[in-house]
Amino acid sequence: DKWASSPRRHDTIIFNVYALNNRASKYVRQKLIEPQREIDKATIIVGDFNTPLSVFDKSSRRQVSKGIVVLDITFSQLDLIDTYRILHLTRAEYTFFSSSHGRFTKIDHVLVHNTHLNKFKEIGIIQSMLSDHSGIKLEVSKRKIA
Repeated sequence: DKWASSPRRHDTIIFNVYALNNRASKYVRQKLIEPQREIDKATIIVGDFNTPLSVFDKSSRRQVSKGIVVLDITFSQLDLIDTYRILHLTRAEYTFFSSSHGRFTKIDHVLVHNTHLNKFKEIGIIQSMLSDHSGIKLEVSKRKIA
C-alpha cells in the first residue's frame, strides 16, 4: 500500500494546489505525483485546479479532455476521490464564472483518500457575489482521519 509507508503521526494535512490555466491538468498531475512521500491517507488536497474533473463540472456539458482523463487515472492510482462529486453525483453547481466565455465551471476541488469519505458530513459550494470564484465548505466529522 503506497499510503502505509508514511512515518509521521498527525491528524490531518491540508495540501493546497493552484494550477495556472495553461495545461492545468498536466500541472495538477505533476503536483500530486511529486510529493507522494508527503501525501498519505490523512491528507486533504484542496485548490483551484483550473480544470473541471467531469462533464457535470461544466455548464457546456461537452466531453472532458484527454488531459482530464489522464488526471482521473492518476487520482485512481493514488486512491484519491473528488469529495464533492462523490457526495453529489450529478449536481450542477459551479465554483467559477468566466465572463469572457459566458460559462460556469467547477474548477476548485477537494480530494481525499477513498477510504476516508465517511469522515466528512457534507460538502457544498458557497456562492460569492464579489468574486468570479465561489468557496467550498467541507464539514469534517469529529472522528479522526487515521
